[in-house]
Amino acid sequence: MTLILGLESSCDETAAALVDSDRRILAHRVAGQEAEHGPFGGVVPEIAARAHVDRLAPIVAGVLVDAGVSLADVDAIAATAGPGLIGGVMVGLVTGKALSHAAGKPLIAVNHLEGHALSPRLAEPDLKFPYLLLLVSGGHCQLLLVNGVGDYRRLATTIDDAAGEAFDKTAKLLGLGYPGGPAVERIAREGNPHAVPLPRPLVGSAEPHFSFAGLKSAVARAAATGAHSIPDLAASFQQAVVDCLVDRSRIALTACPDATAFVVAGGVAANGAIRTALTDLAARFERPFVAPPLWLCTDNGAMIAWAGAERFAAGLFDDLSVAARPRWPLDPAAETVRGAGVKA
Repeated sequence: MTLILGLESSCDETAAALVDSDRRILAHRVAGQEAEHGPFGGVVPEIAARAHVDRLAPIVAGVLVDAGVSLADVDAIAATAGPGLIGGVMVGLVTGKALSHAAGKPLIAVNHLEGHALSPRLAEPDLKFPYLLLLVSGGHCQLLLVNGVGDYRRLATTIDDAAGEAFDKTAKLLGLGYPGGPAVERIAREGNPHAVPLPRPLVGSAEPHFSFAGLKSAVARAAATGAHSIPDLAASFQQAVVDCLVDRSRIALTACPDATAFVVAGGVAANGAIRTALTDLAARFERPFVAPPLWLCTDNGAMIAWAGAERFAAGLFDDLSVAARPRWPLDPAAETVRGAGVKA
């Protein structure tokens, strides 16, 4: 039995958790920054980094108290080392290094995306490798074959905006506030998802990748006409995203007959309409559908601690010279797609 302390600070959630190798979450705390970023309609990197500096140490102390353990009882420190907003990533990683050095515990530098990719195994003990993962978050939209810890094959990525990014920008455009994803989902329940004709970029094409920039622009044009209600615009946008995710996932499921399950993770995976559609898609392919609990989809310390536990079991550790990384692909060998650049 190993006990891992996980630290997360890659964007606008400051989080820490204690998770053991038996999948028990002994304690977890997370502090959001909605009040700080709300007036700007999105995350301001410098504000986010300063908030992490103020909050991370008390949160770490709090989870230790909540679990009734001391730092001496922890077997390793796992900290997000990227990708993400570099200021925030540095706060968490430097904190992890300091705790590792002070307590004489191993350091595990975790790829934030690997935290999402492995989080379904924290929630579902029977989930076996390899599985097909749809990773949908504010900064990333990818389909990955998860072969094992540290072994990922990217099948598709976004060539422009990520799905979560499109939700946030649409929410800002429609005056729905921040964070955008939950705001769009709430008001979409009041609208007609077929009221506004919007494009489904790349749907029906042989290209496996995602694209949401054109959809976001189409929402802006439709809103400018004044002919549609906000609920109808939100519902129609959300349905277009659902249709894109289902179509692209269908291609990946067809290409991965040996995948044990179809898995979704990341902040956008908390969206109810998306979960329902993906559940139906998995059923059509006769694959189990696995998704973490809603709180485990958004950024949190438990997923970082669990990724640390998986890497600890594999003997994968890092020294104190490890650097924070704003970009860190899970599949470095994947071909860069047109338009993707750093998002690949």
